[in-house]
Amino acid sequence: MIIDKVRGFLETEGFDGLLLRKRNNFSWVTQGRYNHIVQTTELGVADLLITPDEVYLITSKMEERRLVEEECAQLPYEVKVLADDWYEDIDQLIHKAGEGKRMATDSPFSDWEVVEQELVKIRSILSELEQNKYRELCQRAALAVEETCYEIEQGQTEHEIEAHLAAKVLAQGIRIQVTLVATDDRIYKYRHPIPTNKPLEKHAMIVLCAERHGLVANVTRFVHFGDLSRELQVHKEKAARIDAVMNNATMPGVTAGEVIRAGISQYEKEGFPNDWKLLHQGGLTGYSSREFLADPETPAKIEVNQAYAWNPSLPGVKSEDTILVKEEGIDFLTHTNRWVYQNITVDQKIYKRPDILIR
Repeated sequence: MIIDKVRGFLETEGFDGLLLRKRNNFSWVTQGRYNHIVQTTELGVADLLITPDEVYLITSKMEERRLVEEECAQLPYEVKVLADDWYEDIDQLIHKAGEGKRMATDSPFSDWEVVEQELVKIRSILSELEQNKYRELCQRAALAVEETCYEIEQGQTEHEIEAHLAAKVLAQGIRIQVTLVATDDRIYKYRHPIPTNKPLEKHAMIVLCAERHGLVANVTRFVHFGDLSRELQVHKEKAARIDAVMNNATMPGVTAGEVIRAGISQYEKEGFPNDWKLLHQGGLTGYSSREFLADPETPAKIEVNQAYAWNPSLPGVKSEDTILVKEEGIDFLTHTNRWVYQNITVDQKIYKRPDILIR
């Protein structure tokens, strides 16, 4: 169980307890439950304090009943509740529980030691149960984006396209962390474009980072009405090659920085030596859309059962899928086989990279 991983960390590092306040960590150790009310905050309305012998849920009496009955009822371990009125300082309960002990935390609290980076290393290794949940989420997220590409119409605004996608996602109990929509010239001008009122003429990019059970799926797809320009045809093939090279380099024991350097080398071969600087190239994913953004010097070694999402881009195009690293190679979790793909060969391996849907 994940709780055993946490307690193993406490024993190894000599801590008496660990305070988890972040939403993704709450979901991680509770096998996918939630502790939030406000969607846009990193912290929830309830904390977990884990010791070698106990697990405490610390919250307000206002939130207590729902959390106990709906979020903590089926956990494989007992949870004890520390609660006070909503107008009282809940931090006092935490201070009292950790008094006189060596305590760690996932976010700044008092003088306790922040160990979030150490937790990333533990939670990024996904169990079989987590992998199964992740695979289902990735399939649902990718299908929502792809169906949106098939269904939207010329003249719709980027906001309307965003709403079309959101309806599909939210109806499945999936939460949206990021939605990017850009059409036509905005795709060329901005590598990180949030939706506007601009109407779709011919060309649309749709990006989704979708979360359920704490896990986050990342996917990008493009649709084009009518034939592609020669420039766009060339760019989408070049971007696919860069992405295939990066995915091919993603293997156990390799550093994330080495993957980025492989991508940069391919950018140079494709005639765009500086475009990698115009948008981050992705990194480790799982319980965050990116646990970290990799750069050429990132020393973190890639491990089996970790998930990555790379996202190289060129003018008018980007390529992004969520992948799972296995001993025998990578598994594209957001491949639905209902999309159009480009076959790219790298080191005698064929990679199916997303193509632009022509309508």
